[in-house]
Amino acid sequence: MAILSSLRRRSAVTSAAAVVGAAAIGVCLAVSSASAGTLSGSLYRDPSSAVIRWVAANPGDSRAAVIRDKIASQPQARWFANFNPSTVQSEVSGFIGAANAAQQIPVLAVYEITNRDCGGASAGGAPDLNQYQTWVSNFARGLGNQTVIIILETDSLALTTCLSSGELNARNQAISTATRTIKSGNPNAKVYLDGGHSTWNSAGETANRLRAAGVQYADGFFTNVSNFNSTSNEANFGRNVISSLNGMGLSGKRQVIDTSRNGGASGDWCGDDNTDRRIGPYPTTSTGDANIDAYLWVKPPGEADGCRFTAGSFQPDLAFSLANGAPNPPTTAPPTTAPPTTAPPTTAPPTTAPPTTAPPTTAPPTTAPPTTAPPTTPPPTGNGCSASVAVNQWNGGFTASVTVTAGSSGINGWTVTITLPGGAAVTGVWSAQASGTSGTVRFTNVGYNGQVGAGQSTNFGFQGTGTGPAAAICASV
Repeated sequence: MAILSSLRRRSAVTSAAAVVGAAAIGVCLAVSSASAGTLSGSLYRDPSSAVIRWVAANPGDSRAAVIRDKIASQPQARWFANFNPSTVQSEVSGFIGAANAAQQIPVLAVYEITNRDCGGASAGGAPDLNQYQTWVSNFARGLGNQTVIIILETDSLALTTCLSSGELNARNQAISTATRTIKSGNPNAKVYLDGGHSTWNSAGETANRLRAAGVQYADGFFTNVSNFNSTSNEANFGRNVISSLNGMGLSGKRQVIDTSRNGGASGDWCGDDNTDRRIGPYPTTSTGDANIDAYLWVKPPGEADGCRFTAGSFQPDLAFSLANGAPNPPTTAPPTTAPPTTAPPTTAPPTTAPPTTAPPTTAPPTTAPPTTAPPTTPPPTGNGCSASVAVNQWNGGFTASVTVTAGSSGINGWTVTITLPGGAAVTGVWSAQASGTSGTVRFTNVGYNGQVGAGQSTNFGFQGTGTGPAAAICASV
């Protein structure tokens, strides 16, 4: 069962020779076969996502608290779905720089392959595969050198019914080349290829397609993007795919699973008309499964599939339906990735994202990444708690991510006091309650994140106008 609403064949013809010009792009592709390793660390929460902007703009909405606490609080993928070869490098650099400064791992979904969605509801992508490789080359130059997760071309291998044999060979070569280009740009990039999902192609067929597209150069494959299959079914499917790959001599490959909407019933592919869907496991790199690198929210919860609403548009009713009744998110451990040594360039995020299996069509606000690394605050040695704040600053505004860490004993509630610089004001808060909007502001825990174990951490955040704060003071309740 395909996860897209409609299919139609495009007439564009692409030969295998279309990717030969990749060598002229200027990126060395001398990359050996990748060995997939485990991921560890906190995932990056994009402060300009559609759901965060909706929550900030609708604080009095009766749905806002549930959407804020269970969806907006969580890391989700940033989609790169516009053919913009002249600006994609700076856009990627800005996003990566902000994630590095927050000491977290960003997730980037690349959705730019030629003849995308076989000309269906999410048609688009690069005009041809030579131009696709140019775009990928520029994308790769913005990736920095720290750990990033790349979800490379959703549906590109599972959905090939519209391609001739020549077009299929050209696509496989293009994806293989793109994987090596990304690995050359950032050797620490974790690249995953399209594995469809457990109710689409068989595990053996999926492994064959992955091999043809150069999975030997990648870290593994992703499944269930924009679908509703249970995590256990996807994990079983992934084990079978890995077993097939092992039989082909392609060992060490691992899986990531999109769990953004798989916590409820299965059934019809489209989430716009169903009320039995729920968010699945919260995003994490701690899966407890030796074959699975991460559970990710690749398809942002609350964004439409295109059946009832415009594909990719954020719909608060859908988000509330997914989140209402779902368990609260767990507390999180402190991030482990190191901050960048230089400040990234000022950039704007992408302006559109058309796919039905993907993110928003509305433009996020123009932002620049932080110019300073967050302070490092050691956990308190006795009872009580400490707090550290990481600020993403742009001209006229900021977002702040605050980590609350318990001391040698667990705490059952916390209050963080932050003094804002003159002229600054809080305009939105997630995973906390705020007392005041300017000057000295007190943030207290919400129901699910007040209890923090000894030496453990939880997070909350806020956004505002003016200049962000430099420090935070925590007191246990």
